[in-house]
Amino acid sequence: MAPNVSVPAKADPEPSVPATTPSLSGPANAMEEALQAFRKHLDDNSTYVGDKFASEARKIHLGEAPERLIHGEAKPEEAKALIEDGIPVAPLPVLPKDRSN
Repeated sequence: MAPNVSVPAKADPEPSVPATTPSLSGPANAMEEALQAFRKHLDDNSTYVGDKFASEARKIHLGEAPERLIHGEAKPEEAKALIEDGIPVAPLPVLPKDRSN
């Protein structure tokens, strides 16, 4: 008499692939699309001052530099000092320029 050995069902040799592959060149969803629009508006309407944001914002506030919209980076303690001195600042979300990088 031969033993009865159960054999597992044959596994699908190829995993299923979604019908559409997401594009890395454009926004993945509405939120990302809104962030890209915000990034474009920011780039078109303000000056990037990098890590000199705190000092440049202070100069603008004191009238030592021409009034203009700026954006850049500041350490938390620098941002806190600006706020305590009545200089209007607001944090911005991280805004990637391009998803394909």
